[in-house]
Amino acid sequence: MGTTVNRFGVSIAMLLLAAACGQKQLPPAPPPPVQVNVATVGKSGAVYYDQYPATLVPLNQVDLRPQVSGYITGLFFKDGDHVQKGQKLYTIDQQQYEANYRQALANVDVQKTNLQKAQKDAERYHFLDKQDAIAKQQVDYADAAFESAKKQVQAAEANVTSVQTGLKYATIYAPFDGTIGISQVKVGTAVSAGAIVLNSVSQDDPMAVDLAIDQKQIPRFTQLLQKGNDEKDSVFSLILADGSLYPVPGHILFIDRAADPTTGTIKTRLTFRNPQNLLRAGITANIKIKNSTPAPVVMVPNKAVTEQMGEYVVYVTIPGNKVTQRKITLGQRISDKVVVLNGLSEGETIVTDGIQKLRDSSLILIAPTNGH
Repeated sequence: MGTTVNRFGVSIAMLLLAAACGQKQLPPAPPPPVQVNVATVGKSGAVYYDQYPATLVPLNQVDLRPQVSGYITGLFFKDGDHVQKGQKLYTIDQQQYEANYRQALANVDVQKTNLQKAQKDAERYHFLDKQDAIAKQQVDYADAAFESAKKQVQAAEANVTSVQTGLKYATIYAPFDGTIGISQVKVGTAVSAGAIVLNSVSQDDPMAVDLAIDQKQIPRFTQLLQKGNDEKDSVFSLILADGSLYPVPGHILFIDRAADPTTGTIKTRLTFRNPQNLLRAGITANIKIKNSTPAPVVMVPNKAVTEQMGEYVVYVTIPGNKVTQRKITLGQRISDKVVVLNGLSEGETIVTDGIQKLRDSSLILIAPTNGH
């Protein structure tokens, strides 16, 4: 009986195997098409802005230092005043310098008196020499004394100039029109020549703005410099620290003579008119520089571009309701779009939404546009 059961089980297994072999295996079903939005690639002119960090600096600034020693006897301004060229700012005790000046003038008079005496002596001795009434040696002595007296007068006059300079330096004047800062000394402060900065005067209208540009930008900025100033088409705008736009446009003044080899940048200076004194030296800001493409360029939405292993790609539609992956080279980003330098042509259709589910040769279903 056991043999019969075994034969029966083998028969059933063989029947099942035969039935299984008789069935055809179906291929796996293709993935459903991915619903996407698309856009047609077009060309247009592009206007965009670069931004650079910048620092405001005065076009001209001078530190006021005493040229003579003494006590401060007068301040003739208020901190932060706008001063005029030649305006008196500080005085240093002049008594000693005035006394020295008067003494120097008196010494000049003394030396001139000595010169007149020596001249008369020389003339008299020459007259006697013609009469052969005096020794030749006496005549020579008289001529030497006369020449020495001339030198003494010249030395005395030079001393007057020196002392007069010291007296002049006892009063400090504004070197140019500008704004004066906070005084570092008060009346009665003892100062030594060159040892302390009394104050600073800066020229703040116009105000200079310094920025560092990459050396690759030198040709472009050189063209902007050669173009000159055009109030109707401002290229340079100033963004203040609070994010507000300064209402007055700026202009390029110069590009430094050499680039910094350690950073590969070169300093460029702009100027901005500052009639309301809103711009102050030392503050930081941003410079916004307008650019425009010389001809229409290919631009696509930023969201249509994906990055893969350091390369940028888009999905381009192809016949059969499919897409192909296309490598592209990007240019400047402009708001929600980006310039495509190469890899796309005008008129092609690219996917803008649904990119995350796509692969090369994926089936797509284009979503209907609103209103259709």
